[in-house]
Amino acid sequence: MTVKFYLWALVLSFLVSSCGTNKKLQASEDQLKTANEKNEQLARDKDQLAKENNQLHEVIASLTSENKDAAGDLAKYKKQCESMYAKYKNSNDILTEQDRILKQIEEKLEAALADLEGRGMSVVNYKKGMLFVSLEDQLLYKTGSSKLDQKGIDALAKIAAVMSDYPDVTVVVVGNTDDAQFKNGSDNWSLSTERANAVVRILRDVYKIDPARLTAAGRSKFHPVAENTSAEGRAKNRRIDIIFNPDLDKLWESLDL
Repeated sequence: MTVKFYLWALVLSFLVSSCGTNKKLQASEDQLKTANEKNEQLARDKDQLAKENNQLHEVIASLTSENKDAAGDLAKYKKQCESMYAKYKNSNDILTEQDRILKQIEEKLEAALADLEGRGMSVVNYKKGMLFVSLEDQLLYKTGSSKLDQKGIDALAKIAAVMSDYPDVTVVVVGNTDDAQFKNGSDNWSLSTERANAVVRILRDVYKIDPARLTAAGRSKFHPVAENTSAEGRAKNRRIDIIFNPDLDKLWESLDL
């Protein structure tokens, strides 16, 4: 009995011990499995972080390239702005100088033509960047004629003298008429144009003004300065406008046009 009891006790002790060992083993296996799963998750997280890091580097590289391009565009735009400002300033300086010259011419013409005031010289007027000198036809021509008489040639001498002092200034000579129709078959277009041509020829041939500076044009009856309902109004409309223009070549050159 004693031996059997001892054997049973030994077996029971082994079974209990074995049961405890199995539980510890299972716990260890569970811990190992959990650790492996964490390691695998860490590996996946590491790969994801590496992927995101690469993407971040790509974004940074792209932004760096875009920033470099933007900096280049900004520098180019700044250079263009500086160039445009320089052109603007140069053009503005030219216009200011031309304005000063035309106002000088205005003063000289007013002084030179002062004795003609009331005898056919109607106005010297500076407007819209141009200088206008208006001479009534009674000072220059006989009625209905395009041939200048001597007093008209003498009047143009005063204008030509001022023109000679400013060789870069160009002049447009424009003929104007009233609305009267001619019985001989000619029209106001022809008369206004021929009167302008006659003035240009005198400036060229008698006073040696460079013909490249001169332009002749006729406006007929279509640019009146007074009503054609009175003799006084028609007299004002029968006129020659001599228009002094600034030296625009310098302006175009400054703008590279």
